[in-house]
Amino acid sequence: MRENFGPAVYLLASRRNGTLYLGVTSHLVQRIRQHREGLIPGFTREYGVKMLVWFEQHATMDAAIQREKRVKKWNRAWKLELIEKDNPEWRDLAGDFGFAPIG
Repeated sequence: MRENFGPAVYLLASRRNGTLYLGVTSHLVQRIRQHREGLIPGFTREYGVKMLVWFEQHATMDAAIQREKRVKKWNRAWKLELIEKDNPEWRDLAGDFGFAPIG
């Protein structure tokens, strides 16, 4: 598993076309683990949003935060297009980091 993963913007889903959550982190692998284990109280834990369906790496945390702010303003259809452009099968991308795939 790659532990030295830099700043990233990511989208989680409860299932294909399900509930979406957009976040930003300085350490994607650690944040995935936190979501999977229900360690982060709030929306994702309450709605079971744990499947990593899209992410984008950035050189700096400032760049990642700016991208997150832009994508947060998008409507749902645009976010679905973003996911399906690179992940048309809605595969759980966390499997690429050693996590058991969901879905």
